[in-house]
Amino acid sequence: MKVLVLNCGSSSAKFQLFETHGMKYIAGGLVERIGFQDAGLAYYTRSGENIKNSLHVQNHEKAIDLILKTICHPEYGDLDNIHQIEAVGHRVVHGGETFTGSVLIDEAVLRKMKDCIRFAPLHNPPTIQGIRASRHLIPFARQVAVFDTAFHQSLEPHAYIYALPYEWYNKYGVRRYGFHGTSHRFVANRAAQIVGRPIEELKVITCHLGNGSSIAAVDGGKCVDTSMGFTPLEGIVMDTRCGDIDPAIPLYIMEEEGLTPAQMDTILNKECGLRGITGGDNNLRTIEDKAEAGSEPHRLALKIFAHRVKKYIGAYAAVMGGVDIIVFTAGIGENSSTLRRMSCEGLSFLGIEIADADNRNNETIISKGKILILVIPTNVELAIAQQVESVLKREEHLVEAEELTS
Repeated sequence: MKVLVLNCGSSSAKFQLFETHGMKYIAGGLVERIGFQDAGLAYYTRSGENIKNSLHVQNHEKAIDLILKTICHPEYGDLDNIHQIEAVGHRVVHGGETFTGSVLIDEAVLRKMKDCIRFAPLHNPPTIQGIRASRHLIPFARQVAVFDTAFHQSLEPHAYIYALPYEWYNKYGVRRYGFHGTSHRFVANRAAQIVGRPIEELKVITCHLGNGSSIAAVDGGKCVDTSMGFTPLEGIVMDTRCGDIDPAIPLYIMEEEGLTPAQMDTILNKECGLRGITGGDNNLRTIEDKAEAGSEPHRLALKIFAHRVKKYIGAYAAVMGGVDIIVFTAGIGENSSTLRRMSCEGLSFLGIEIADADNRNNETIISKGKILILVIPTNVELAIAQQVESVLKREEHLVEAEELTS
């Protein structure tokens, strides 16, 4: 079965095409600057060819139409026609409490997704536009929504309720939702495969460290806690997001500086984190280089980042009553041996010890203590394709069961 995976942003549409038999990647690419005169498409073919075009793409429907025509292009496309696409998987940032797993999309699902826009006003609308465009352009393909928040819906109330007036939860849905769930699920299951043990027997801490970073405690395959909260702003330090802070600080600075809520929101999301500490740098490679060259603000930024990761590792080991595996993934987690080493320093009392040579070489297993430490590349698009296959198989089984009982 051919599955097209779509990830629609406010002005972009990423895509990858998979064959579910063996879960083989076929091709992929990106349409960016949708709605602008200088929009462009990059397409990476099965043969490794890189096709680039610059053109005006008015909206997401035009972007998806362009994607479909590119995939089926007579000269460099990787499909003969669009009817070979049997299903489309859509990445959806926020599913609120409504969606606890991936679902087949119909009008009822779309209405419920619109109700979740209030939680992700920047991310969910373009996704819904992409879904509607895809349903219109390839109505014969089954459409599946895969939610970043769904994996964290297994949290118990004591892990997701904030110590705020409880009516805020009832009236406004204020609670911990967590994000990066598709990645956390993928690498936790991949870790179980690598060590050859059932995920149901394992306590895993997954560290998704990238431009946005979050950590999750996965006990027996289910998420029991995660660092991001009501929004992706909570948790560990990130490239431009502040992570955990005293909630009184924004109120104090707003009064001192005369800032509006919108201005403070921009600062907390765009001007804090590693960028705020270093005075402008948020690329970890740059920060590591400047720290090695002697820059104290850059050394401090690394120490703060690693300190926060270490605190969450210790906390989640306590939450689960132990840990079997720690996974580092995403751009920083997969590539920064320095950050991994610093994050695990001082944790030997828990059996967490880095093997320096393996860590420097970015090996899959980088531990020498009793707790396994793994470096696993995340693959959200592949994870979405897997979820699509799972949902469609489930639907087929339900149809078969209904036919047997009718």
